[in-house]
Amino acid sequence: MNRVIVVGADGSAAATAAVEWAADDAARATARLCIVHAVDRSPYEIAKFSNPGPDDAVTLSAESVLADAERVARKRQPGIDITSELFQGAAATVLRGQAGHAGEIVIGGRGLGGFPGAVLGSVSTHVAGHAHGPVVVVRSNPDTAYGEIVIGLDDYHAGEPALAYAFEQALLRACTLRAVYAWQPPTHAHIPESAHDLGEIHDAQCRITAGILLGWRQQYPQVQVIEDVRRAHPVDALAGVSTQADLVVVGSQGRGAIGTVMLGSVTLGVLYQARSSVAVVRP
Repeated sequence: MNRVIVVGADGSAAATAAVEWAADDAARATARLCIVHAVDRSPYEIAKFSNPGPDDAVTLSAESVLADAERVARKRQPGIDITSELFQGAAATVLRGQAGHAGEIVIGGRGLGGFPGAVLGSVSTHVAGHAHGPVVVVRSNPDTAYGEIVIGLDDYHAGEPALAYAFEQALLRACTLRAVYAWQPPTHAHIPESAHDLGEIHDAQCRITAGILLGWRQQYPQVQVIEDVRRAHPVDALAGVSTQADLVVVGSQGRGAIGTVMLGSVTLGVLYQARSSVAVVRP
């Protein structure tokens, strides 16, 4: 794992929770924490704001945000290595650009730009949908611990980076790893559900699950794994177990070209419905 964890700070309560989460993860992984704040001057196309300088009001405010975030991180984990960086540009673009040298990007679920009552911000969905590698969207209190990491399984090789991240998190946290494989019976309008042998289908899904996890169990013998095969929609299954999870990890197979389509419908659904923090790991 790259030993740099990047966290976005904007002075909001959600971003403060993200800084605390990232500081804890940096301490566990012996990683350097880099706190990033982006100054987007495009809304202020007037002379007072559009000319960047060390003493202009926007820069001074941004430096204050970074200083406050660094204090939060040092108070949370006094022993970790912390740096901070101020960038010019849109927050989503700046954070996405950090993916190349970061082992993990951490962001709050909704920052200062979010709409009241919104469960997920546009920056969160953009970064999670476009940045390669783990992007953690912090949705829960870092001080609440259940001792369980959840990984959503599929039978595609592209899900392997998510599995690697989930096992590593479980190892670092000394947590149980719950591997959730959700399946639904074939749906055909002219064939009644009773015509399918649901027990046989379930057994087949259990065998698939065991096969996916076999090599990972051997690689991480210290991690206790629960194989949780459910007849449910994947979003419903993962959202259901998220209430007692420290983190839900999902891969993303989305291949769309624009916006949140890159996330895939299941990943986006989990981001919106999960009660815990969510890590999206794009291959």
